[in-house]
Amino acid sequence: MRQLLLLRHAKSSWDDPSLPDHARPLNARGRRAAQAMAGAMRDLGLSPDVVLVSSARRTLQTLEAISPFPDSPLVEPMDDIYLAPWPRLLDILRQAPETARSIMLIGHNPGLQDLALALVGAAGMATGTASARRMAEGFPTCSLAEFSIATPWHDLGEGGGRLVRFLVPADLPEMAL
Repeated sequence: MRQLLLLRHAKSSWDDPSLPDHARPLNARGRRAAQAMAGAMRDLGLSPDVVLVSSARRTLQTLEAISPFPDSPLVEPMDDIYLAPWPRLLDILRQAPETARSIMLIGHNPGLQDLALALVGAAGMATGTASARRMAEGFPTCSLAEFSIATPWHDLGEGGGRLVRFLVPADLPEMAL
């Protein structure tokens, strides 16, 4: 079994309207949410072998906030992930090294949520869990979807993932403060 972790970047700042979208940084709430998600990931033992991350500033800062991981994963910033639609994200995952046991993809909506729903598949949504229905309703900033993948990465397709959990920052006790 393989593991796929889909993490949406944390909340970004809109304070400087002159910044291009790609250059927007995290805001204070986003940094706090990412640190809380890092703690939850550590508690759950989630540690990827490979991290594929959008080259946008907010995704790189999200990665920085959730790091370090117990094992040093291969980190690959990719321009192709920035605002990519889900079919492109799926193509990127299909090119992942077959030796990778666990991959984390840090990206943007709507592509990330659409990818997560595609992995669950129509049949999975019809018989899905409360977590799958909740994920279909929204994929807030700094949310994490964990999937179990039974196929090799190059064969990953629609309906090819089993949703293990869906965590949003509001679920975490640190964010209730």
